[in-house]
Amino acid sequence: MIAEMIDGYYRKVITEFCPALSKKEETFSGMILSDMIRIYYRDTVPFLQYRTDYKDKDEQDLVQEDYYHFQDDETTDEAAQEVKKEAKRFHAKKWENPKYLRKYIYQIDSTTMALNSELNGKVLLNMDLKLKKTKKPQILIYHTHGSETYRGSKRGKKSDTVIGVGDMLVKKLREKNISVIHDRNIYDKKNGKEERSKAYNYAANAIENHLKKYPSIKVVIDLHRDGVSEKTKLVTMQKGRRMAQIMFFNGMSRTISNGNIRYLKNPNKQMNLAFSLQLQAEAAKKYPGFTRKIYMKGYRYNLHYRGRSLLVEVGAQNNTLSEAKASMSLLAELLSDVLY
Repeated sequence: MIAEMIDGYYRKVITEFCPALSKKEETFSGMILSDMIRIYYRDTVPFLQYRTDYKDKDEQDLVQEDYYHFQDDETTDEAAQEVKKEAKRFHAKKWENPKYLRKYIYQIDSTTMALNSELNGKVLLNMDLKLKKTKKPQILIYHTHGSETYRGSKRGKKSDTVIGVGDMLVKKLREKNISVIHDRNIYDKKNGKEERSKAYNYAANAIENHLKKYPSIKVVIDLHRDGVSEKTKLVTMQKGRRMAQIMFFNGMSRTISNGNIRYLKNPNKQMNLAFSLQLQAEAAKKYPGFTRKIYMKGYRYNLHYRGRSLLVEVGAQNNTLSEAKASMSLLAELLSDVLY
C-alpha cells in the first residue's frame, strides 16, 4: 500500500515536470532495487560485474546499451604513424617520460583518454612480471576474431587464419618448455554469419571456462590480425626473414566523452600496461622495427581476467600467412624474456 502511494506520487511529479519520462514503466521502488543491484555487483562482488558486461543485448542486464554497439574494427581508425627505427630503440631514461612514450611508443585513439600517471615508464618497466615454469598450463592463447585471414589464405581452412598463426606461437613457446593451452574456436561467426560485435561476449565465456579448468593460467593472449589501408605495408626484415610487424593493444576502460567506464572496470589495467610496455622495450632492444606503436583504445577487450593479459595484432590483411607465422618466433622469444 505504502509502495503504491510512493509510486503514485512519483509518477505525478514526473508527469508534471518531465512528461517525456512518464512513459517509462519502471516504478520508483523498481529504480531503488536496480540501484541496489548495481551497487551489489559493482562493490560487493566485482567479479560478477564482469559477467554482466557480456550478456547479450536482448537480455535483461545492467549495462549501458552503447557498449553493444561498439565494434573492434581497426579499419575505421586512422592509420598508425610509424616512426624511424632509431626512435623505436630503447633509451631507459627517455622511456620513463610520459611525453616521450606518447610521442614515440604509444598511439592513443582519438576517442580515448590516457593519464600521464598511467604512462609512468619507470613504474611499468620495473614491475615484476616473472613466473616460474611448471608443467601445468601457464599461458592461454585464443582468438576473439578467429576468422581473420591473410593474403592468399584458403577459404574455410582454419590453419590459414590467425588461428594458424596461433598454432605457430604455441609451437615456438613449447620449444622453450613453456606450457600453453590454445583455444582454436572461432567467436566472430555463428551459424555461418559474422558477429564481430558479439565476439568479445562469446570469448569471455570461453576464457572463464578455461580459467576455471586451469587455474594455473597466469597469461592470457588474444591473437588478432589488423586491418589497414592497402598502401600500408607491415613487413619487417628480421634475422634475414620477411616477417609481419606486430602491434600490442591496450584497453583503457576510459573515453574522452564518458570518462571512466564504470561498468567496464579493469583492476588489472596497470599490469596490462606494464606487460605490453616491457615487451615493447624488449623488442626495441633486440629487434627494432619489429613492433608498431602500442595502440590504446577506450574499452576493455577482456583484458581484465589476468594482469598478464595481452592483445596482439599480427600483421594485416595484406600480409602473407608465411610472414605472419614467421613473426611468431620473435614474439615467443620476447614473451620468454619478459616472463621467465
